[in-house]
Amino acid sequence: MGAAETMRAKVGQELAVSDWLLVDQARIDAFAACTGDHQWIHVDVERAARGPFGGTIAHGFLTLSLVPVLTGGTWSAGLGLEATLNYGLDRVRFLTPVRAGSRVRNRVSLVSAEERGAGRTLLCLENTVEIEGEAKPALVATTLAMAFG
Repeated sequence: MGAAETMRAKVGQELAVSDWLLVDQARIDAFAACTGDHQWIHVDVERAARGPFGGTIAHGFLTLSLVPVLTGGTWSAGLGLEATLNYGLDRVRFLTPVRAGSRVRNRVSLVSAEERGAGRTLLCLENTVEIEGEAKPALVATTLAMAFG
């Protein structure tokens, strides 16, 4: 079975669950420095302690940016792919703030696999970034990847 057939056979299935990753204040501060987003809810520990979440929270886009590192290609293992490239996002919903010091992980499911010719397949993936100990996920994102192989 080729890579395209293998991918189509996995549509509707969970492909991977990542390891847990710590989202600490140092990571939040580094993201703020890179993006210029120094809103107090993210970087002012003393003020945020009196705020709505009892402490600082990660930027939503920081949490979204962790999707690739959380999965690190684990979902593509065993699919016989030469490479995959980010192709875009279809939908992102930020559901629960990630408090500094929390751990997150990603669950990846294959929504669809469409052949695009020349050995390429467009994959639609649902990513659910969970927060350890929380009932609701941090975010749910539908991402697109172009697979070669």
